[in-house]
Amino acid sequence: MTIRVLLADDQALLRSAFKVLVDSEPDMEVVGEAADGAEAVALARSRRADIVLMDIRMPGTDGLAATRMISADPDLAGVRVVMLTTFEVDEYVVQSLRAGASGFLGKGAEPDELLNAIRIAAAGDALLSPAATKGLIATFLAQGGSADPAGPDGGGYAERLSALTVREREVLVLVAGGLSNDQIAERLEVSPLTIKTHVNRAMAKLGARDRAQLVVTAYESGLVRPRVE
Repeated sequence: MTIRVLLADDQALLRSAFKVLVDSEPDMEVVGEAADGAEAVALARSRRADIVLMDIRMPGTDGLAATRMISADPDLAGVRVVMLTTFEVDEYVVQSLRAGASGFLGKGAEPDELLNAIRIAAAGDALLSPAATKGLIATFLAQGGSADPAGPDGGGYAERLSALTVREREVLVLVAGGLSNDQIAERLEVSPLTIKTHVNRAMAKLGARDRAQLVVTAYESGLVRPRVE
């Protein structure tokens, strides 16, 4: 299957560079370009995009607001948003993950990194290194204070976490610790497929779109505490 990619960035030159790169791959194609968030949401719907490469800062409707719109639209449930940041550490990254983005990538990333991120996100797996995501989230949550027991949507983390089995909770902690499914399987002496099943069930119970959302939930709920070096 061909991965349908939508580019959302207010810099036309950057979009052109990304388009050349993406279209050079046999398994993906650019199906649209947007200069702001509102246009990105409309094109994601009309062009049936699989992946949106979304700049955080854009005039008008920014990438953060656009990501919330995509995440809240049931018709766009299969769309994965990859946030593009000017700096690897961006003050909006955690907000982006909370809004429903699958992960983040620096605009200075190597071409192979960008293409790999698109493929991984399209497959529904962890977008980037779980350890990298965990480290950034831990840093910002440590700076931002204690976890919010009510959760960002007021749904109540304690209630949602109580729906997890003991094993699912254990797996969630290890996911937030930056371990891959294979590493978790080795530690718990089970198969990677079993771990994948636990991860998928935890995502369903917690309303998480992907692995990145699980990491955010683990830290925001207080289940895992960030360690500040």
